[in-house]
Amino acid sequence: MKKNWVDDKVKKFISLGGYKKPELYEDVLKLDSNENYVISKQFQSDVISNARKTSDVREYPLGGVERLIQMISKFVKVPASMIGVGNGSDQILDLILSNFASKQTKVLTSNPTFGFFEERCKLYSIPVIAIPFSDDMTLDINEFSKQSKNADILYLDSPNNPTGFQFPKSDLQKLVKSFNGLIIIDEAYGEFSDYTLSNMVKSQNNLIVVQTLSKSFGLAGLRLGYFIANKDFTAAFNQVLQYPYPLSTITIESGIFALDKSEQMKNATTTIKNERKRIIENLQKYDAFKVFDSKANFVLFDAHGSYQRVYNALIEQGISIRKLGKIGNHEGCLRVTVGTKEMNSKFLLAIRDLLG
Repeated sequence: MKKNWVDDKVKKFISLGGYKKPELYEDVLKLDSNENYVISKQFQSDVISNARKTSDVREYPLGGVERLIQMISKFVKVPASMIGVGNGSDQILDLILSNFASKQTKVLTSNPTFGFFEERCKLYSIPVIAIPFSDDMTLDINEFSKQSKNADILYLDSPNNPTGFQFPKSDLQKLVKSFNGLIIIDEAYGEFSDYTLSNMVKSQNNLIVVQTLSKSFGLAGLRLGYFIANKDFTAAFNQVLQYPYPLSTITIESGIFALDKSEQMKNATTTIKNERKRIIENLQKYDAFKVFDSKANFVLFDAHGSYQRVYNALIEQGISIRKLGKIGNHEGCLRVTVGTKEMNSKFLLAIRDLLG
């Protein structure tokens, strides 16, 4: 019967599993999703309050995206004609993959990489060449350069999620300049790192830099991502590939207000970098852990065979971190978000009580 092909398709989708969200707990300190709690509640309240005052949700947001892009342009110091927006950076990545890749297109990335991107490649049956991290959670730039000759698309989350690794700037610039295909650099955690490649877009027509307001601005719930690319790609994306109204009026007005108050984001980012250093230094005191450097707003560490016990003990203390398990040769990986000073102190105290 004709309907069999539909049933087969549905079964195939179910077998893929999809992107794994963190476990949901009630009444816990939430340090499992790399959200930004350092941004004040007052800032969040001001963002939403302003959006409500300036929005009429009975109307389609005509001209709203264009005004938002002008604010992003001012923020990243790149012409508005090189900027596009999406319903989170996830949607931007999905539209690029679904329109530029196929079963004959090979993607070069790292293992692990951003889970959503990985799952989307599986969904579209896109072949992936994945370079594994070393035991100290770094990547071999020479191996990337070597394998790039066999790939059509290069995708790197820089810094990487979940490891926090970022190539030295000169190494990544060299890799980008030598690659003869589509390059996607995902800078979701870029504001917490040492550099951005956004200016390279002006000279590299095959480069797309994807960024977001979810992490550094603490606006994960509003779903607002954007990219920087050459003018022709941007025009094609905005006019043809993207939905007519990809963002709600509330999201647009919230984004405009937040970008206008970017100094608060910068202050929060400085705090997170300092707190990240404190977490790493404290975790390194315990022989039970192998702690990895990070350029993002989280810290990855290997608790070896005791990772399940550590995870459960923290849950009992009302603290939720991300349980990742095996990454490369490391069997017990856990990832903790860098929160406020108070949150981080509670986490570190719980670790001290468990291992002290």
